[in-house]
Amino acid sequence: MTKIQTFKQELARVFDDDLHTKQWHNYVDYAIIGLIILSTVEVFLSTYDGIVERYGIWLKVVDYFTTAFFTIEVSLRIWCADLIDDKYKGFLGRLRYCFSFYGLIDILSTYPFYLHFFMPMPYVALKALRIARLLRVFRYMKAFNVLSRAMRAKKDEMWVSVQFLTIITLILSFILFFVEHEAQPEVYNNGWTSVLWAFAQYIGDPGGFADTPPITVTGRIIACIIGVLGIAIFAVPAGLIGSAFSEVMEKDERKEKSEGWAERLHLAFERKLDRPTGLQVVPHYVSVVELQARLGLKEDEIFDAVSFADDFRFINISSTATKEENIVDLLAVEHFPLNTSYGLCLNRGSKITIYAPSNLVDPIMGWWAYYVAKIGGFNYVSRELGEKRPYTSFYILNDKDVPGKKKCMDDLNSLLDSEDKWVFTLLAASGANEPAYPTQFHFTYGAKKGDETYDDPDITLNDVPTFDALYKEFAALLENKYALHTDHQRYHNNSQSTNFARKLQHKVNAVSLRVAWSVTARDMRAIQIAQDLASVLNKHIEHRDNPDDPDLKAKKMGY
Repeated sequence: MTKIQTFKQELARVFDDDLHTKQWHNYVDYAIIGLIILSTVEVFLSTYDGIVERYGIWLKVVDYFTTAFFTIEVSLRIWCADLIDDKYKGFLGRLRYCFSFYGLIDILSTYPFYLHFFMPMPYVALKALRIARLLRVFRYMKAFNVLSRAMRAKKDEMWVSVQFLTIITLILSFILFFVEHEAQPEVYNNGWTSVLWAFAQYIGDPGGFADTPPITVTGRIIACIIGVLGIAIFAVPAGLIGSAFSEVMEKDERKEKSEGWAERLHLAFERKLDRPTGLQVVPHYVSVVELQARLGLKEDEIFDAVSFADDFRFINISSTATKEENIVDLLAVEHFPLNTSYGLCLNRGSKITIYAPSNLVDPIMGWWAYYVAKIGGFNYVSRELGEKRPYTSFYILNDKDVPGKKKCMDDLNSLLDSEDKWVFTLLAASGANEPAYPTQFHFTYGAKKGDETYDDPDITLNDVPTFDALYKEFAALLENKYALHTDHQRYHNNSQSTNFARKLQHKVNAVSLRVAWSVTARDMRAIQIAQDLASVLNKHIEHRDNPDDPDLKAKKMGY
């Protein structure tokens, strides 16, 4: 990431309108608020001739300084708008931001100042626009934010009530015309008079433009009904907004509590020593019962915390069992790192990229894949976010537009930018009610199931000798050291034309490795096996040992 991109991200955090972010971000927010108030005071003082005569020069200094400051600030806001919200990306997105409520206030209260330098315009009128800066303070006011959210939440109900009252008023207006036209033909000479009179009562007829009261008994009864409706016009929206206000406040209170529970939940994922390797690793999961015991959280608090935080999800450990295994349901929480809209992308400058496209639905697999990449110093791309039902794969691609899919493919293409690069896709096998296979590690490379040769012209390998050598070494290591077994192309097929590897911009070496959950979820040697896999990949492709990452020896919270 370049220094400009980093600077832009920091600015986006400054302009998030949150007064409870990092300390220096808050100082900028308070400086903006202070200058808005100072600018408003300057405009107010400039209305006194005596003050202008005596302190006019200082008022101009304040005027020019605040205008210059806000010009820079508003310009930077427009530049960073795409990071504040995805809908503001690109030229049209920036234009959309400029015509948003706050964007329009920003522009009208700042840029028109410069017009009087180029064309004859009344400076006082331009200065009056600067009072609109005071509206910008609403950005930081929780009460205004809550009120606007409450109104948005009940806008449909309010619109229905307005429609109902409008229709009823129109009906009553026409009845009023027919009964009053007979009694006052010169006053109620058309339907517009009765309609105008009825609607004017709702606002108290401040201009007296509908001073045509009915004189008939029926007309007066209708006037009473309209008077009651006038009360309803304000009472119904007030009631709706009041209830919505309470709901929003309760929701915010629940969100604040959930944020605190999520912070406590992170404490359960402190790194622990993996004794076979001596590495400090995050637990692959923590059961709900364990969280209750260790953190003192109630079950509903854990559920709210997981729902609130993007980097947690619930998993059922029994889904990792085969048909032959008898594992009872065990609800647990899994923690994972994030830095993109779909999950995680780490560019470590390696020829090898570890791709984990199914972490969203494959419990624990992402944890193991992450450590293969971290131990080996490989690039890493994982899909962690999205809808589980209906589930759309990032491994077998279709034409369906799924949030994050394009970004994921773009990241893969940027890492796999030449034909000598390698991508190893790590997936789960032998679980979720699948049968148990005789082997625990299943390699595939684009051929049909059962074809264990390299003769298929459509295989996704450019360097067959390298793959064959690393496969044989890893298979022998697993059997001799762990009594585990491998196969290639024996039980699984990945010859589909929709396989993600066939959609890449470059024809790279693409290998899929399905690993039994009995290894990743229940084998105490899982990290040691990940270390050995990383060592073999480094030896044959990168031609180096596993890099010595000091972070793997550090005991701290999380990834």
